[in-house]
Amino acid sequence: MIGDKKVLFSGMQATGNLTLGNYLGALKNWVSLSDEYECFYSVVDMHSITIRQDPATLRKRARALLTLYIAAGLDPEKNCIYYQSHVSGHAELAWILNCFTYMGELNRMTQFKDKAAKHADNINAGLFTYPVLMAADILLYQADVVPVGIDQMQHLELTRDLAQRFNGIYGDVFTIPEAYIGKVGAKIMSLQDPSKKMSKSDENPNGSIYLMDDPDTIRRKCKRAVTDSLGEFRYSDEQPGLHNLIDIFCACTNRTPEDVVAEFSGSGYGQFKEAVGEAVVSVLDPLQKRVAELEKDKSYIDSVIKNNAEKANYYAQKTLRKVQKKVGFPEKIR
Repeated sequence: MIGDKKVLFSGMQATGNLTLGNYLGALKNWVSLSDEYECFYSVVDMHSITIRQDPATLRKRARALLTLYIAAGLDPEKNCIYYQSHVSGHAELAWILNCFTYMGELNRMTQFKDKAAKHADNINAGLFTYPVLMAADILLYQADVVPVGIDQMQHLELTRDLAQRFNGIYGDVFTIPEAYIGKVGAKIMSLQDPSKKMSKSDENPNGSIYLMDDPDTIRRKCKRAVTDSLGEFRYSDEQPGLHNLIDIFCACTNRTPEDVVAEFSGSGYGQFKEAVGEAVVSVLDPLQKRVAELEKDKSYIDSVIKNNAEKANYYAQKTLRKVQKKVGFPEKIR
């Protein structure tokens, strides 16, 4: 709790290019949360290096992601928008929490198994202890709530277990975070394989709409989207491709599936795909223009990076000093 507000923490990795799914499913909804919560939104660049990155590309993407946060409507005066790597407390707390985490707990993490299978040539310790760093991210700011998808619930449960274990030994140190249950963002699936989420790492470039795709590319990807051969315009799980396009259209236009089905029931899939493409373009165009404006204002972005890192460090150190004292580290001479 900071003042009268509960604390919310979330972040995105500085790898790949953000997709329409990232925007509609998370980023768009973050904007409304700052009135209700004290929000910390991190560019989690430390998590990014569990997979080998080109240094120059990582730096560029981290800055681009932070800029996108602001372009999407996150006010850096109301929200703490910062680079994870600029707050040393993340790594320091992660080491302490590593010493309270059991190997069996980490062995059960399904995301480690999935990522290890994809990157068999680089199964490193960071990949294995990734959930502990995530726990440190959350506990460092005494977060009350964390917006998480189904794929991250296992990590949040570990975070809760670690906080309770530490508190059980040393007293009331950490806030026990809860999953954020609020307005659910649209779950956007791949345009080419609607059984999978739209992903930054999709090997098929036509499966994902990226936030910085130009209008013609967006329209083309929507036209190529997989549907089915039934020819019926229904909002049904039996037609996952069409279901996904309706979800995208609804998220972009604030319409309901029932309204959309009523309007397009007499139309062909082609006509609806064109409408979806135009709806996506209308949502992303102002975002892209705002990004272009912000990229020209280097001094402003630099000031956000500096000021928000200082704010994040202030709150991180409050927690870290308490933890260090509890485990028995000598106090610093100031």
